[in-house]
Amino acid sequence: MEDEGSEGEELRQRRKAPSSEAQDGEQNQKTKGDRKAGKSAKYVALQRFAKLFVGCLVTVTSGMMYAIYLSTYHERKFWFSSRRDLEREITFQGDGAVYYSFYKDMLRAPSFERGVFELAYNNRTVPMKTINAVQQMTLYPELLASALYQLSGSQGAVDPVYFYIGIIFGLQGIYISALFVTSWIMSGTWLAGMLTAAWFIINRTDTTRMEDSIPLRENWALPYFACQVAALTGFLRNSSNLSAERICYLLMCASTYTFIMMWEYSHYLLFIQALSLCLLDGLSVVKKEKVHEVRKMYLFSVFLGYLLQFENTSLLTSPLLSLVIGSMIAKSLQISVKKGTFRAKVMKIMYFYLAFTIAVSLHFLIRTVIPHKENHQILKSLEVKFGLNVTKNFTVNWLLCQESFQPPSQDYLLRLTQSSLLPFYLLVLIICLFSISQGILKRFRGEPAGCNITPEEGRVGERPEVIYHVIQSLLLGLLAMNFEGMKYLWTPYVCVLAAFGVCSPELWLTLFKWIRLKTVHPVVLAFVLSAVVPTVIGFSLWKEFLPKIVSELSELEEHYESDTVELMNWIKSQAPLTAVFAGSPQLMGAIKLCTGWMVTSLPVYNDEELMRRNENMYQIYSMRSAEDIYKILTSYKASYVVIEDSICNEVATMRGCRVKDLLDIANDHVVNEDGDVYAYSKYGRFCHEIKMNYSPYVNYFTRVFWNRSYFVYKINTIISFQY
Repeated sequence: MEDEGSEGEELRQRRKAPSSEAQDGEQNQKTKGDRKAGKSAKYVALQRFAKLFVGCLVTVTSGMMYAIYLSTYHERKFWFSSRRDLEREITFQGDGAVYYSFYKDMLRAPSFERGVFELAYNNRTVPMKTINAVQQMTLYPELLASALYQLSGSQGAVDPVYFYIGIIFGLQGIYISALFVTSWIMSGTWLAGMLTAAWFIINRTDTTRMEDSIPLRENWALPYFACQVAALTGFLRNSSNLSAERICYLLMCASTYTFIMMWEYSHYLLFIQALSLCLLDGLSVVKKEKVHEVRKMYLFSVFLGYLLQFENTSLLTSPLLSLVIGSMIAKSLQISVKKGTFRAKVMKIMYFYLAFTIAVSLHFLIRTVIPHKENHQILKSLEVKFGLNVTKNFTVNWLLCQESFQPPSQDYLLRLTQSSLLPFYLLVLIICLFSISQGILKRFRGEPAGCNITPEEGRVGERPEVIYHVIQSLLLGLLAMNFEGMKYLWTPYVCVLAAFGVCSPELWLTLFKWIRLKTVHPVVLAFVLSAVVPTVIGFSLWKEFLPKIVSELSELEEHYESDTVELMNWIKSQAPLTAVFAGSPQLMGAIKLCTGWMVTSLPVYNDEELMRRNENMYQIYSMRSAEDIYKILTSYKASYVVIEDSICNEVATMRGCRVKDLLDIANDHVVNEDGDVYAYSKYGRFCHEIKMNYSPYVNYFTRVFWNRSYFVYKINTIISFQY
């Protein structure tokens, strides 16, 4: 019995031996597999890091190259480095001259705090009026620039004007870098960013107003909005990386608040963005928690801006605040129901109805309760623009005659077509719209929507960030087709959307899925086209437009306004320090900057009282008596009046849009006889008659300076009647 037991034990051990050897073999294979997987993971991580590093390097390089390009172009255009300070300052036109003049005032102040106080209680610019220039003209960019200039120790090392325009050129570099990152995030390749930058630079006259005037508020503000859009794009993506989402959210908060502080009309652009997100939320194509976080960001930025902008009530009465609060209330009242049912569809419609009804009601309630100073002239201009009203008001008609309020010209669309931007944008937009429609129909039928959509699925229209950009692009495009000024907001995002589309394999797969391509593997062909098409576009743009850009930088332009320089030198040498000058607001801005003398009006269009002053100052080009003009000028304590020959003898670029024509309409000096319209008054046109040097004009005014462009008359304090 014992022998049999020992034999059984040995047999069992022999049976176990092979199994243990097999386990050792499996363990060795598993170890080798783990090592291979580890090496593969390291290789993938290294590949991603290299891709990210190269993309970031190209992004920074693009921004720096664009800033250098703008600086070089500006130098070639104005010969800036070889000019005197006065000649440099004359290059700042219109409201840009006013902004830069306050920057100079800040640098002349004994301290930063004293400078801010003098601007907040400014009575040295316009006679008989104390204005809060910081709030009235949104001078926060000038406060920032002056603070940086003093803190960086640039006094004596860098000329203030170079420091000022250098900041703006740098911001434009950030602008194009943010657009680069936006298209990169959407497409997954920095090739899209390069194409975005190329289209942006080639269509520079339609993407930025840097050539019009450097200190404009939008040149300061739009780079921050571009950063906000890039951060919002990353935030809306369906990603499991919570830390990346948090970084995007913080960047979005900071850039939104800065954008509000830099531009008085920023809340209107944010309203369009909030409307796009409201549509996304109502269609349930984005996580409701993310939309709620964005709405909280809007509220925080608006209220913080209200407090730091001297309690700026225009932010509280803005449609942005009403829409955000209305959407939040409507969302809180929404009942949770099963998706795909008839009740769920009714609830979606009810959400839109409630959100917009509450928003409109709240907007009118806030405007009734909160006292606010709003420019009603702009609202009247919009009424006249869309045929809801008719007016003879000079200011309203003058605003409507500005290029920004006109529909875009055919040349604009032709330029976009020649650079191949518009055709590719329309192609991408059509594909995205059809894909978005498919995704919405799926949701209405109750089909589940994928959270993590891979490119191989060909469902580009179900990605939240793509839907957001398509909706915002459509809204901005609708405005751009009615207002020329809106093209500077729309065209940059046309570049982003078009570049994303041609560089995105997912978009090509969506197209191949519809046409049911079978001859070639769709995934392979999509990845090939997403690399080949942008490369071909890039080479064609390089060949056609690079010589033009190089020629712009190599050609020296002559931009020297000798008559304006002569006028400013005369004022500085001959006019008393207490003198007050009257004339067109654009010229008064230049006089304020170049001489520092007080002026009766400013090229500012967000204040009712200043716009009334502007209209009264323009009366020097109307058909009114010398006595009437004298009374108007002396009522504003003017001591000199400047007549501009370019306005007095203006040739109409648009029918009925000359300053003289608008004044004749406003003053009822227009006669319509047998279909012919002409001006008639018992008095001649003041700007012509005063040059004749006969009574009664010589009784009220004495000519003290003239050249080919300007005639300066001293307003007599003692009237001597000569016949």
